[in-house]
Amino acid sequence: MATRWFGFPVILLILCTLPVFVLSKSPETTPTSDPDAATVTDPQVDTETAEPTVEERQWEATETGEPNPGGAPAEEQATSSGGAAPASPAPPPKDDFQEELVIRPLQSGDIYSSFQFRTLWDSDFMGGNKVSHYRLFPKSLGQVITKFSVRELHISFTQGYWRTMQWGQPFMPAPPGAELWVWFQDSVTDVDATWKELTNVLSGIFCASLNFIDSTNTVQPSASFKPLGISNVTDHRFLRYATLPREIVCTENLTPWKKLLPCGSKAGLSLLMKSEKLFHSSFHSQAVHIRPVCQDWQCKATSWELRQTLSVVFDLHTSGQGKREWSLFKMFSRTLTEACPLASSSKIYIDITDNPQGEQFELSPATPLLTQAVVLGDRRTYAVYDLTQQSTFGPMRSLNLLLRWKSTEGDSLRPLLHGERYVAGYGLQTGEIHTLMYNNHPYRSFPVLLLDTVPWYLRLYIHTLTVTSKGKDNNPSYIHYQPSKDRLRPHLLEMLVQLPPNSVTEVTVQFERALLKWTEYTPDPNHGFYVGSSVISSLVPSIVAMDTNSSQERPLFSSFFPCKEESSYFVRIYTEPLLVNLPTPDFSMPYNVICLTCTVVAVGYGSLYNLLTRSFQVDEPSPGLAKRIANVIRRMRGVPLL
Repeated sequence: MATRWFGFPVILLILCTLPVFVLSKSPETTPTSDPDAATVTDPQVDTETAEPTVEERQWEATETGEPNPGGAPAEEQATSSGGAAPASPAPPPKDDFQEELVIRPLQSGDIYSSFQFRTLWDSDFMGGNKVSHYRLFPKSLGQVITKFSVRELHISFTQGYWRTMQWGQPFMPAPPGAELWVWFQDSVTDVDATWKELTNVLSGIFCASLNFIDSTNTVQPSASFKPLGISNVTDHRFLRYATLPREIVCTENLTPWKKLLPCGSKAGLSLLMKSEKLFHSSFHSQAVHIRPVCQDWQCKATSWELRQTLSVVFDLHTSGQGKREWSLFKMFSRTLTEACPLASSSKIYIDITDNPQGEQFELSPATPLLTQAVVLGDRRTYAVYDLTQQSTFGPMRSLNLLLRWKSTEGDSLRPLLHGERYVAGYGLQTGEIHTLMYNNHPYRSFPVLLLDTVPWYLRLYIHTLTVTSKGKDNNPSYIHYQPSKDRLRPHLLEMLVQLPPNSVTEVTVQFERALLKWTEYTPDPNHGFYVGSSVISSLVPSIVAMDTNSSQERPLFSSFFPCKEESSYFVRIYTEPLLVNLPTPDFSMPYNVICLTCTVVAVGYGSLYNLLTRSFQVDEPSPGLAKRIANVIRRMRGVPLL
């Protein structure tokens, strides 16, 4: 007992003297008279005192993946440059979140807004290790990746059709309706069973009709869909692709999509996502892309990338204003007050490539920060608003970008690759599917990969397949056709076609309509049956040299599709979905027969039942007038009645 009481004052003495040593040592580590201390100042103070920069290249300023020239570690270089070595920083977090909003004014008066949310997580799902702690990455998607051994997952929900000839190429293309394609790991033994279970789980997560995906609308493309992340497995047996062209996108799909964001819809750019405004537009598309990416330029370690995109085109006429004037409040009914606290980068990009001197439109408030990026083979200029800087919001603590048009002159964007699709023929027995592919390049030809998925009830006559360009036959260099099986799988047609310069290539195939069972018709069979969009993939010649370094920092909207050639860029476009009428019986006749039968049965059976169950009684004739008067008199006198 005496020994324990003796040690207690000693411990108190040591704890009391420890801050004295720390305080006496701190002035020596940070001397105020050091001349080098004047150069180590707050970067925000330098930004305010210095002149505003004219151009900002975020992907060139932060060279995260470049090795040191001398091969020495960063700590040794800092020590050799002079001054004391800085204290070792805390280990960086294993996840990172970035958000962007790109606004592109269109010549038609419409405006294109594209949200990009990117979450990077340094975690190994493929190793079979179970992850129990989630910070920024959604737990629901992490469990899906782990349980179903998913290597890549791409899902999109789109309402409306992207008008390529009027709006140009989108940053993230998607077909109308719902699209889902997944790459599984090679450890999956039964891909079909895993695919079926995965679609049911995703249907619950996104509150969509993905549970209607089955073998009748699922295909295995052989060349059209390659892994977009790092992957050594390209066996198409582990790939599944399906579309639901009739899927209707509404608030029920947007709400779970927003819940996957680290800040939800409470702060940052997601604050602008008001359902009333987003769905009151001519085009709306939301997507989720999960893939493994490299952490550095040597790709020694990998990370999981979750990219959530939302694209909206606001129509000038549906807005109700009729003025060529846009603002954040007019588009989204809200303004920005802060960035997402969990985001390492939060920026807004305004495309001012066609407005270098402000001839076409006026942008306010003005920003001195400009950046250039190569997007879809063209070098574009953007005005940058950094939401992490408090000066961006101004004294009102609110940011409401205003874009006011001055002139309606200007050339519309004409894409180099464009596709169309329609149904020809008459009657309800046979027909033709025509697919048109436009190569608008004046002097260069390039190959395209066409993917067609046709339901089994449209029986293709593959011997009638013709491909023509400029009135001549154009023989495909590669054809992969998988015939359909009734009520089991659809048709799959893939072909590699060379498009001549400045030409239109037409692909035609005939089909015959099948007669379905009465239980296989939709509730509105006279509306027609939808056929999914054709997928056209190609390497299109680029105007400027593309950057093939995927580890270099750049805006999110310009770095999704991997680029391996400097002279071309990858593009994927979708045609219109088809609406085909099938031979439909008159479903009103059973209703009429039922009504007539029920009427006859009710009248006949009711009359017979009435006769069998009624009881008859003899009704005596009523007395005459004299007798009734006599009975009244006798009743008054108290005499018995007659």
